[in-house]
Amino acid sequence: MSSNDPSTPDPLGPYDSPLTPSPAEPQPSAPKPAAEAASPAEGERLQGLETLLQQFGSEMLRQRRSERRWSLGLRLAWFGLVLAVAWAVFTQHGVHSPTPSGPHTALIEVRGEIGDQTEASAENLVASLKSAYEDDGAKGIVMRFNSPGGSPVQAGIVSDEIQRLRKLHPNKKLYAVCEEMCASAAYYMAANADEIYVDKASIVGSIGVLMDGFGFTGLMDKVGVERRLLTAGANKGMLDPFSPVNEKQKAYAEAMLEQIHQQFITVVKRGRGDRLKVDDDTFSGLFWNGEQALKSGLADHYGNLDYVAREVIKAEDVIDYTPQENVAERLAKRFGAAVGAGAVQALHAVGPLH
Repeated sequence: MSSNDPSTPDPLGPYDSPLTPSPAEPQPSAPKPAAEAASPAEGERLQGLETLLQQFGSEMLRQRRSERRWSLGLRLAWFGLVLAVAWAVFTQHGVHSPTPSGPHTALIEVRGEIGDQTEASAENLVASLKSAYEDDGAKGIVMRFNSPGGSPVQAGIVSDEIQRLRKLHPNKKLYAVCEEMCASAAYYMAANADEIYVDKASIVGSIGVLMDGFGFTGLMDKVGVERRLLTAGANKGMLDPFSPVNEKQKAYAEAMLEQIHQQFITVVKRGRGDRLKVDDDTFSGLFWNGEQALKSGLADHYGNLDYVAREVIKAEDVIDYTPQENVAERLAKRFGAAVGAGAVQALHAVGPLH
C-alpha cells in the first residue's frame, strides 16, 4: 500500500514525525549562583556581619596587646621600686643631719610611747646619746620630751646609759625640755638631766607604776560560760582575766610593782637631789602642770628648745641626732607588709601544706 495514500494512517502520528518538533515541555531551570539567589537586603546583612566580626577581632587583638604592655610595664615599675628602696635603706639608714663646722646644740627627740620597736625605744635613744656625747662639735645636749610614758625597762636602759655617758664626758651637759607632756617613763629619763625646762602648761610627773587588765568572771556566769584552764605550775595562770582573783597572786604582783616604783623613786631622787620638795603626793602617781612642777622641784626653769640652745648652751645652731626613718624605709615596711599579706592570702587559697 502506497504511503501516500491518505486513507492509510501514519504509524508515527501527525505529531510524532521526527521531522516535526513536538510541543516544548517545561524543563527545570538551572540553579542560579548564591549571590544571585540572595536578595539585596540579605546580602547587605551578611556583609555587615562580616565587617562586625572583623572589627571585633581587631579590637580583641588590640586589647590583648595593650594588656601585655601594661603587665610588662607594671613588672618593670615594681622591680625598679624594689631596687630603689633597697638602695636607699642600705645607704641611708639611721642618718641624722650633717654636723656644721661650728659649735652646735645636739637635739634628741623623745616622742610618743616609750617602748621596744617604737620611735622612742631605748635602742634609738641610746644610739643618739652616744653620737651626741662623742661629737666634739656638740656643746650641749637637749632631750626634748613629748611623751606620756611607757615601758620602765626601756626608760631604765636609757637612764643607765645617761649616767655612764655623763661620767665619760663630765664637761658636756644634758638638758631636758618638756613640751606638751613629760610623764611617767618620760620623766624617768628626764630626771637624769642636769636641768629640766618646762612650759607653764606642760604636764609633768606621774611618778608611779601600774598594771591593768580586765575581769570577765561575772559576765561568764551570766552567759553560762565555763573557764577551763589547765596549767603546769601553780601560778602559770596568774592574773588570768577569765578566772577569779587569787589574793596570793595579787599580793605578789603588787609587791613587784612596788619594787619597780622604788626604782623609779631612786632615779628621781638621785637626779633632782635637794631641789626636790617631797610630800605625800610626790610619788603617788599624780601629775602637775609646769608651774606647779617648778614649785615642787620637779623642774628648774621655764624655757623651750631655742631658749636653751641660745641662752644656756650658747650654741644657737641645733642639729637633730634622733635616728630618722626615711621615706624609703617606710616604703620598704609597707611593701614588706603587702607582700606578706599577699603570701598569707595565697597560702589560704592553696590550703595547708603537707
